[in-house]
Amino acid sequence: MKPGIICFIIANFGVLKRNAFLGMMKRTKVKELLAAAPAGTDVMVKGWVRTKRDSKGIIFLAVNDGSTINNIQVVAEAAKFDTGLLKDINTGASVAVKGRLVESHGKGQRVEIQAAEIILYGKADPEVYPLQKKGHTLEFLREIAHLRFRTNTFGAVFRMRHAMAFAIHKYFNDKGFCYLHTPIITGSDCEGAGEMFHVTTLDLNNIPKNPAGGADFSKDFFAKETNLTVSGQLEGELGALALGEIYTFGPTFRAENSNTPRHLAEFWMIEPEMAFYDITDNMDLAEDFLKYLINYALENCRDDLDFLTSMYDKGLIDRLKFVLDNPFERITYTTAVKILEDAGRKWEFPVEWGRDLQAEHERYLVEVHYKRPVIITDYPKAIKAFYMKQNEDGKTVKAMDVLFPGIGEVIGGSQREEDYDKLLNRIRELGLKEKDFWWYLETRKFGTAPHSGFGLGFERLMLFMTGMSNIRDVIPFPRTPRNAEF
Repeated sequence: MKPGIICFIIANFGVLKRNAFLGMMKRTKVKELLAAAPAGTDVMVKGWVRTKRDSKGIIFLAVNDGSTINNIQVVAEAAKFDTGLLKDINTGASVAVKGRLVESHGKGQRVEIQAAEIILYGKADPEVYPLQKKGHTLEFLREIAHLRFRTNTFGAVFRMRHAMAFAIHKYFNDKGFCYLHTPIITGSDCEGAGEMFHVTTLDLNNIPKNPAGGADFSKDFFAKETNLTVSGQLEGELGALALGEIYTFGPTFRAENSNTPRHLAEFWMIEPEMAFYDITDNMDLAEDFLKYLINYALENCRDDLDFLTSMYDKGLIDRLKFVLDNPFERITYTTAVKILEDAGRKWEFPVEWGRDLQAEHERYLVEVHYKRPVIITDYPKAIKAFYMKQNEDGKTVKAMDVLFPGIGEVIGGSQREEDYDKLLNRIRELGLKEKDFWWYLETRKFGTAPHSGFGLGFERLMLFMTGMSNIRDVIPFPRTPRNAEF
């Protein structure tokens, strides 16, 4: 054999040995191993070390690969392994372990792995790795959002976020809805709030001016002023008026300078729109949809729910079952105001007809008065968006808000105004730019039809489903005022 070949083999012996080890059998996920019978079979697991303990020459590793809240215990006899290898395996390190799956004699676990071989993929220096075996505040974990997925808390939250996203798509697909991708860049303001992020390619250091002295957007990429969307609803209506029943599920943006536990600048919305649905049909769908999601979580996310209940919200599972087991009470806004006025309470925010309801009012109706979820309809026209169908009284619209315990409003929706003249007059009343809605108005000229829809804020839903108290903790990388890290 040539000397060069011999040197290559020696230099790469470790790699060859690792590849031989890894190629010997297929990896099994921790979730599957924990559910398996301890049949004394050989298995291989790959994951990250959560804890390491040494007891009289026996090394105990808790390994987790993200597939479940639970770890699998790896037991290694120190004498059988290289001392340097075991020294380098600490909390946070990534490893591959081959060994025998056997019945465990430890508490709280059915099976464990008796390690025969261990490969160390990546070290985690215990002097600097921030996720050691101790309690960490949620505030601290937000500062290291690139690592917080590795904690039990955020593993549970984001597995549940995945499960809820899947359940949403499954629900609408099974009911024959069409998933419509509405634009993120838009030239209209759905809510009329004006709190939108501008999209531009203009040189901010040398903005071209129009004759009036303002920015000349005719020189911009789209030749007009554009923004990031606050909602896919208006475009969703266009799809519904041809495809029948559609839903959107995508990111939306609001440039509201609110640094509270309930606000994000970037968030996800689920917005179904349905042709030939009136307000009652809309309420029926919203109630059925929410109960489906809760039932799905209880059936498919129980380990994560149990963990979050034990750590953050003792009443979480009971509250989920409360919503699932009770029919939603349906009342008008006028009835709600009367109940609140007669409650004999001193409210932080005044209660009177014509004012919007606040979280304290909504929670009283749900948690104290009716003791069940509530849907409020027929709000004053003056406090609702331009597209909502006007009632015959001329003062109210066919709006609906779904209220949950502990959180207040979780869904907002309405029957949409299908009458061209009423819709045009409302746009003019509110001083909106008519030219921005020409395409929306035309759908009321050509084959208009009754239709309805609603919006569910995904992060608001996740707050309810997980028992977390800050919306920044239910989205992977929160975008808030003065914060766009990671």
